[in-house]
Amino acid sequence: MEVVDSSIVEPIEIRMIRPSNFQVRYKLPSNSPEFSNLKSSIKEHGLLQPIVIRPIDHGFEIVAGHRRFTACKSMRWRFIPCRIRDLSDKQAYEIQLTENIQRKSMDPIEEAEAYQRYVNEFGWGGVNDLSQKIGKSQEYVSHRMQLLKLPGVVKDKLTHSDLSVSQALELTNIGDSLKDELVNEIVDNKLTVKQIRVMKKNFKSELNQFKSSSNKNSKSINIIKKSNLALKITLSRIDDLIEDAHNIEAKQRVDMIKFLMNLRLKTHSMIDETIKFKKTFSN
Repeated sequence: MEVVDSSIVEPIEIRMIRPSNFQVRYKLPSNSPEFSNLKSSIKEHGLLQPIVIRPIDHGFEIVAGHRRFTACKSMRWRFIPCRIRDLSDKQAYEIQLTENIQRKSMDPIEEAEAYQRYVNEFGWGGVNDLSQKIGKSQEYVSHRMQLLKLPGVVKDKLTHSDLSVSQALELTNIGDSLKDELVNEIVDNKLTVKQIRVMKKNFKSELNQFKSSSNKNSKSINIIKKSNLALKITLSRIDDLIEDAHNIEAKQRVDMIKFLMNLRLKTHSMIDETIKFKKTFSN
């Protein structure tokens, strides 16, 4: 990327500008609240920051500011303030990425797909090259790209902020057939990363049995297995609560730990019951 800013700022006629072929974000629906808010902000305050464009044959191409451009165009602006820079495809893409990362305007999947295009589709460099360009660690970039291995249902929850990146990353190294099932447990029970890791470590063999069997009782067995997993998640949560109980006032600590340990024993007993019950369907 250029070290010296040799750009020019001036208004450019909107009809002379076209969107980039290398956009890093999804298009914003014109009927979305986010787009309406953007238009309202521009109407009230004006365009506070020029969009960035570059010269191409027969006009200009947007480098950064696609959503601002679309909002201004929808309001029938004839001219829009632009910062004009002479950039290669690679430089334009890097600027788009950097700007959106600094604004924290991309969701994790948009970000991961943008990184993948840079490294794999466009072949502009490896993870190390990209991390240096955008000011992030190699681990950060690699972790984001791992999110693309997740099934669509998990990606949707991540995009809609029902699942955090840290939680989602815990799902990348388990079997594909288990991800859809486990993500609901994580979201419904609001499991922490620590709880997810404990669950994966202690219940790996149980999770691996989630694959549907071919016998006539497979649906019943799966329900029992899910019940067993739910109880084990509860057990993990009780263990966390027992740890927390050690930090309360001494006067209440003993009774609280005794109460939680009693719940733990009851939960263990319920787990044993599900195992025994499952055997009646397996025989």
